[in-house]
Amino acid sequence: MTHRILFVCLGNICRSPTAEGVFRALAAAHPTLSVEIDSAGTSNWHIGDPPYGPMQQAAQARGYDLSSLRARQFQPADFDRFDLIIGMDDSNLTDIEQMRPKGSDTRVELFTAFAPDTGMDHVPDPYFTRNFDETLDLVEAAARGLIAELGA
Repeated sequence: MTHRILFVCLGNICRSPTAEGVFRALAAAHPTLSVEIDSAGTSNWHIGDPPYGPMQQAAQARGYDLSSLRARQFQPADFDRFDLIIGMDDSNLTDIEQMRPKGSDTRVELFTAFAPDTGMDHVPDPYFTRNFDETLDLVEAAARGLIAELGA
């Protein structure tokens, strides 16, 4: 079974592309895990832009290459394309749910739900906090938790 997962944040230039890149890299170590992964933003501010430079640099320092990713906007059709939609904070979840098509039962979760030991209820936005390492720490922990939940 292929798991289709979409990571969502506000602008799709920091948190969600980092989640996409980190999850893709960590999932590759589990050859029995079949996944299709993408990321999107709830806003249209950065459509077509690469991930934020300082975020890319921090990810690269840990061995994650985000350079090929480009921002796109979350669409209601994503509820049909993905089995699991993962938001980085409550605001993202609210925006996602406001676009949910009637009758859709697609699972929507906070990313930190997969990393309960961190004690964090959201992934802080490093565009504002400037703490790119904190974001990477949380994303790596949540990605590992999600991989474990998927049975890898």
